[in-house]
Amino acid sequence: MIVTYVLRRPRLLLLQTVLEISSELPSELYEKLSRLIHIKDIFGFFLLVIVSVAYCIYMPLNTIFLTMFVIYLTLLMFQMDMMYMNCVCILKICFKKINDNLMKVQELVMSDKPYLLRRIYHEQKNSLLLMKLKTLKKQHLMISDTVQMLNMIFGLQIIITIVISFTEITFNLYFYIVVFIAEEEENFWYWFFILNMIYYITKIILIVWVCDSGKDQAAKIGITVHDLLNNTSDKQVKNELEQFSVQILQRKNAFSAKGLTIDATLLTAMAGSITTYLIILIQFLMTSHSCDGNISIAEII
Repeated sequence: MIVTYVLRRPRLLLLQTVLEISSELPSELYEKLSRLIHIKDIFGFFLLVIVSVAYCIYMPLNTIFLTMFVIYLTLLMFQMDMMYMNCVCILKICFKKINDNLMKVQELVMSDKPYLLRRIYHEQKNSLLLMKLKTLKKQHLMISDTVQMLNMIFGLQIIITIVISFTEITFNLYFYIVVFIAEEEENFWYWFFILNMIYYITKIILIVWVCDSGKDQAAKIGITVHDLLNNTSDKQVKNELEQFSVQILQRKNAFSAKGLTIDATLLTAMAGSITTYLIILIQFLMTSHSCDGNISIAEII
């Protein structure tokens, strides 16, 4: 909450920059992306509200204020995480648009047959290609700067989200196993553990997926530029492509949080760590109840 308040001005500047970048997208693509973002946010928010209301009903009255504060923080974290995902989605689409435009440039270069073209037409075509490449290079630089700004502003928040998700998934899965071993009747907590676990698993998977796919989309631009570089013979175009290539090498467009890269390897590491800690917790549980052989969910919680 403190981090959210302190970074409100940089976050507003980031949103304005993302809005400026997204204005270059075609209207049809922008509308489609907006619908998907709104559906995701609305569905996730109302699902979280329903679970939170049910949680309030079953909690003791003497803890109502603490419960409401926890729910407020959960909803705040959800909104911030969705804002981060939305920004990454837009930047990913912008990278894809640049790559698509480079592919069109490549088609023009590949179809260029100098022996069939007059000199004047050839020069005009190259000047148009140069203008297009300079525009794409400028757009790529602006998007790359926005990626760095996004990593700086949302870095600490994403680290907190990862830690909370790891903790919630581990202990909710542990409590669910305890309920299953105890063979008690299914009650509210049985379903609460399941829904809570599904919520955090889904959120962390979506964050990792959109960041990983965004990084891959940015990497494709470098591949396309090098293909263009190998297929062109014009010195001016070649020089512009070399500058573009250097810019791409200098800008590692990976989405990260305080040095931690958000990609598929993060999911693998989390899955391995959750499994390890879960086995340790279950071993402690079995050891503590080895004498009487009875496990009570009330004692564990």
